[in-house]
Amino acid sequence: MKKYQVAGIGNAIVDVITTVDDHFLDHMGIRKGIMQLIERERGETLYGAMGARQQASGGSVANTLAGIGALGLRTAFVGRVSDDALGQFYAADTEKAGTAFINPPVAGGELPTSRSMIFVTPDGERSMNTYLGISAELGPDDVDEAAMADTELLFLEGYLFDKDKGKEAFLKAARACRNAGGRVGIALSDPFCVDRHRDDFRKLVANEMDFVIGNQQEWVSLYQANDLQDALDQAARDCPIVVCTRSGDPVVLIHSGHRVEAPVNRVTPVDATGAGDQFAAGFLYGLAQGHSLETSGRMGCIAAAEVIGHLGARPQVDMLALFRGEKLV
Repeated sequence: MKKYQVAGIGNAIVDVITTVDDHFLDHMGIRKGIMQLIERERGETLYGAMGARQQASGGSVANTLAGIGALGLRTAFVGRVSDDALGQFYAADTEKAGTAFINPPVAGGELPTSRSMIFVTPDGERSMNTYLGISAELGPDDVDEAAMADTELLFLEGYLFDKDKGKEAFLKAARACRNAGGRVGIALSDPFCVDRHRDDFRKLVANEMDFVIGNQQEWVSLYQANDLQDALDQAARDCPIVVCTRSGDPVVLIHSGHRVEAPVNRVTPVDATGAGDQFAAGFLYGLAQGHSLETSGRMGCIAAAEVIGHLGARPQVDMLALFRGEKLV
């Protein structure tokens, strides 16, 4: 038995969430419904304009691990925070949620701890303004090979592929995990990220990954395909397990050429924050527990439906109870 059932590497970002109307977005020059990277000064301006803030440790893979940990599995997170107030909060909050925070805050860090200001409008759309700070500086020196070798499933966040040191960290971690018999996967994260690093992403998917999760736009971008089917056909030749989410349509899952679909539970969104993160949590929980691809996909869809029904990127109910209610466990 390995120490960690699921570990992840990703941006360690403090999420700061508030509700606003469309007029506020226009007034502050915030582009609706997207994640926009901002500089430190802009981050301070937006933070000061936020009312009734909710604060939580976040980042895509960190949210996924929190969901998996809430389901009872042993989890660990590799991320880079500074030894400032937000960094200390992040490390403590992660441990409090049941996920081991492997890397201690960096004393005298070169940049402040990352934070994302998330503005949620009444239609449930999230407009994210993210100052990456120190988390984007994660590199191979932050990877503990012994911890990666002691992990059954390792999950990587595509956003960190934006810098060479992030790519090096991913390769170091993936090889340590796989050489010790573990399995490794990645979330493509963003079609623009895929566009910037297409060749490297394709090499990673084909040579280092056991599973990959992406949405329709990300898969089409990765393979510069004519349509989704063309993209998924190419992906299935490169990677053993391919997962494609499709914005309300059934999720497509392919394992060694065998295709299944998992139905999506349609609900009216309160806040779309974390839908993809919690889909990954449900799916990886199923994968780690040895469930079928279809069952794992259904678990992902149920987890995603739960999280968009309230503010915040992490589940607020007993997800195992929901899985039992659907006779999945």
